[in-house]
Amino acid sequence: MPIYSTTFFIFTSTAWQAKENMIKEAEDILVHKEISPTAMRLLVLRFLLKQASAISLTELEKGLGPSDRVTIYRVLKKFEEKGLVHSIDDGSGAPKYALCAEDCVAGHHHDLHVHFFCNACRETSCLPKSKIPQVTLPEGFASEEVNLMVKGTCSKCIA
Repeated sequence: MPIYSTTFFIFTSTAWQAKENMIKEAEDILVHKEISPTAMRLLVLRFLLKQASAISLTELEKGLGPSDRVTIYRVLKKFEEKGLVHSIDDGSGAPKYALCAEDCVAGHHHDLHVHFFCNACRETSCLPKSKIPQVTLPEGFASEEVNLMVKGTCSKCIA
């Protein structure tokens, strides 16, 4: 048997194992959040796990290839409802989505952190170490949502 066939087999089995591990990790995350692991939900989650910044529905749709936009949107809404992702209004006209911290639960997001929008590359990033300060509201006011967006130039674009 030629050496290249053995090398190919070793590479293929290693790549296959890595893919299997990623699928298992995604399934475990969905089950932990009490979300049924359908094929589309697994695809969306695996794609989100690979992202370094928040992404829009359009970016997600392009990254997944031929997929139904409405189905992807429903998956994102289910993930948001169950505390797996949070949506970010960065002023670009389209909400962006990013994975939540592990302690977020259905109906209550604990990761109230600052977001950064780069005016140069148009990427939106979560800044989990920068927490949104507590705001004391006047009597009779009720907070429903808190969003703090910093806009400027990211480190990649400055370099």
